[in-house]
Amino acid sequence: MNKLEDLRERKKKNLLGGGEKRIEAQHAKGKLTARERLDILFDKDSFVEIDTFVKHRCHFYGMDEKDMPTDGVVTGYGQIDGRLVFAFAQDFTVSGGSLGEYHAEKIVKVQGMALKMGAPIVGLQDSGGARVEEGVAALSGFAKIFHNNTISSGVIPQISVIMGPCAGGAVYSPAITDFIFMVDQTSQMFITGPNVIKTVTGEEVTSEQLGGARTHNTISGVAHFMGADDRDTLMQVRELLTYLPSNNKETPPVYACTDDVNRLIPEFNDIIPDNPNKAYDMYDVIRGLADEGKIFDVMPMYAKNIVTCFIRMGGSTVGVIANQPAVGAGCLDINASDKAARFIRRCDAFNIPLLTIEDVPGFLPGTNQEYGGIIRHGAKILYAYCEATVPKVTMILRKAYGGAYIGMCNKELGSDMVLAWPSAQIAVMGASGAVNIISSVKKEIKAADDPEKVRAERIAEYEEQFNNPYYAASLGYVDDVIEPATARQRIISAYDMLATKRELLPAKKHGNIPL
Repeated sequence: MNKLEDLRERKKKNLLGGGEKRIEAQHAKGKLTARERLDILFDKDSFVEIDTFVKHRCHFYGMDEKDMPTDGVVTGYGQIDGRLVFAFAQDFTVSGGSLGEYHAEKIVKVQGMALKMGAPIVGLQDSGGARVEEGVAALSGFAKIFHNNTISSGVIPQISVIMGPCAGGAVYSPAITDFIFMVDQTSQMFITGPNVIKTVTGEEVTSEQLGGARTHNTISGVAHFMGADDRDTLMQVRELLTYLPSNNKETPPVYACTDDVNRLIPEFNDIIPDNPNKAYDMYDVIRGLADEGKIFDVMPMYAKNIVTCFIRMGGSTVGVIANQPAVGAGCLDINASDKAARFIRRCDAFNIPLLTIEDVPGFLPGTNQEYGGIIRHGAKILYAYCEATVPKVTMILRKAYGGAYIGMCNKELGSDMVLAWPSAQIAVMGASGAVNIISSVKKEIKAADDPEKVRAERIAEYEEQFNNPYYAASLGYVDDVIEPATARQRIISAYDMLATKRELLPAKKHGNIPL
């Protein structure tokens, strides 16, 4: 066999990973192999593998006799929609995708390349965890990966795709990255598995209940997206990347827009119910604003009282944060605050303008919220908005009460343009609550012959004075009160005006966000 044939044979062997039987076992679980996944993720024939011949150096427990092609992880680069992207894909057919010293070194190397080149990195995780035979060397490998995740945070987009087990220390790399995708029924994340939990606490729980895709998308908030299968999940990753820049020095790609930027939306004029306590679906508003009505929803199954999503307006990416009156009246609570704050900071890091759509009656009251630290969690959203230097537009549709009015990016929190609909109610609280607190009004009602009549009159007076956008506009807190039908036109105009915005924060090592 000549050297060229030898090279081809070696590469052919590597392409089979753990061999045909293990590939069949992978398929039997409804999972694709590492290379099959990379073929879907990247543009056709664009993926270039590196470190193909790297092998482990472990000699303990018979490891020196084990041949582990690519050391259980495929790394490289390619193009997604014609743009450079780096990736690693753990190969479960090779020793369960376990992470050893040189498995980790391959990931660390491709992370470093992505950072140097200013390109996104996607990690396809499918691993049994640390390679026990390699001991502390495997743990050191995890730490190197975590360090690179942290250094790259806010510089390049980092996307984790959980496509099988991800347990123990392995879960912290995805947790640091910008976005986590999971596959329904075939991916799990947890610090300690069901067996350990049963031994220590006596609880009985399945892997899917403990750390499945649905659990982390609906209950824990660890994951941001869920796909039906491997292919569906990877296609979602491809779509997400179209909304993001390659790095923090660039802006997201701008796409040709066939949707008229001056399109009026007449249905907006009647979308707010006459009854201020009646709900409507905020998604109807967001779709009306978006190019072609298209939304890329982020964390759609978690903290549904707030919506965080990407849309395009005039072909450009916009990050939307919107209260959802149809869920919990759109109140801000612990989970909604965390969800919004992380989304705001993510958009700010990658030069994505923010659109805040407001209809919020306040922060959710109750002992559970107070004991859970709503003060600290609510402060995160305030901090995130104040820190963000990207263009910020706020549109108030209906309720904008108290601290939540501020929390949804009012003028003083740094909104560059505050627009309000005629239905907006901007006040410390609702009229009914206000007359119960104002001492002079309370005394008047108590002394009246017909307390209910006087109370109704004072409520009407308060609404006339404060529960409208005009008082706030008269003080300059609202830049304009607009016809709802013109909302898309006015928002795009605002972003055009703000395109050259430059704002610098004071020099410092970093702030101290209330985590």
